[in-house]
Amino acid sequence: MHSLRGRRRWLALGAAAGALALVPGTAYGWGTPGKSNGQKATSSGSRDGTSIVSKVTYSGSTAGPKGGGRGNVAPVGDWSPPACWYEPRSAEDFAKYVEGMYSETINTPGQHSYAKTAVGMFRGEYKDGTYKNYNLDKKNEGNWWVAVVDEDRWMEPEAQACNKQPFWVVNGDTPRVDNAVTPQILAELAYNGIQLPTTEVSLAPVATTKVNLPTWAWLDRAKFKDVSVTASLDVGGLNIQATTTARPVSLKLEPGTSDAETYPPSGECTLNGDHSIGEPYARGKANQTPPCGIKYLRSSGGGTYKLKATITWQINWTGTGGAGGNLPDGTFGNEQAVTVQEVQAVNR
Repeated sequence: MHSLRGRRRWLALGAAAGALALVPGTAYGWGTPGKSNGQKATSSGSRDGTSIVSKVTYSGSTAGPKGGGRGNVAPVGDWSPPACWYEPRSAEDFAKYVEGMYSETINTPGQHSYAKTAVGMFRGEYKDGTYKNYNLDKKNEGNWWVAVVDEDRWMEPEAQACNKQPFWVVNGDTPRVDNAVTPQILAELAYNGIQLPTTEVSLAPVATTKVNLPTWAWLDRAKFKDVSVTASLDVGGLNIQATTTARPVSLKLEPGTSDAETYPPSGECTLNGDHSIGEPYARGKANQTPPCGIKYLRSSGGGTYKLKATITWQINWTGTGGAGGNLPDGTFGNEQAVTVQEVQAVNR
């Protein structure tokens, strides 16, 4: 198991400090995700500079298959995984973080006075203001909840939605904010971590075909498998997880030119009963129409056509406590070169 997102984003100083102060370690949210980079999940209280990385860890197909290309599934429609969310932190972790941030800011040579003032006000709020000494005397009664933002999306408006200052939640209570981490939130984050294989469609004829000759296309069952990612969070007494699974359901063929016909006419080849797609060409099928394929009507000249093959994946999830459901379908596609020659031919 590893941290899918190892890069960092920082803690927000807003209402508690009177104004947003962008200083080292004090912008937007607690530490946070970036692409999978093989880093280990940090232990409780560990720090990366003045930020604490997200405690969500990921396992499964987060790095894609060995060898070959890979890429992220792209949601169909306007939906996207959360750009920000809230996670719990123990009183000890929170105190260590804020004190470290305060010390670094105050002791950084040339630091602006407004930054020192802002971080001092923020520290004061939790040390000897509204709260006392970070609630360390209540450490067994609850946790601090803090905002985390997606490193890749921190400039998006959606990433600014988690703008609530760190707040205390008593054990057993539900945080009264949107995007407080739950099994479903973890499932949606896992969606963002799914890495799908670049699948090259099998063609007959292979790579080079003829004008007006049906080209058969297919994907074998062995190369067309479910892909899953599990996201887990075990911190502050909260131990939850969710597994998100992408299941291939169809293949969309786009010939790369308008001078072509697809089989079926929609270009959408659905899953067979054995979970394969299309049908391999075999001798004796020359006069048959392929269940999945293309017929090019014009030569590619001295170049090639870029055949785009896009797989649609159905996404569902299961999580702690029997939770589960569906998430929006996703797609992932790639291109492969096809040469079309101006030679009339018939398979025999």
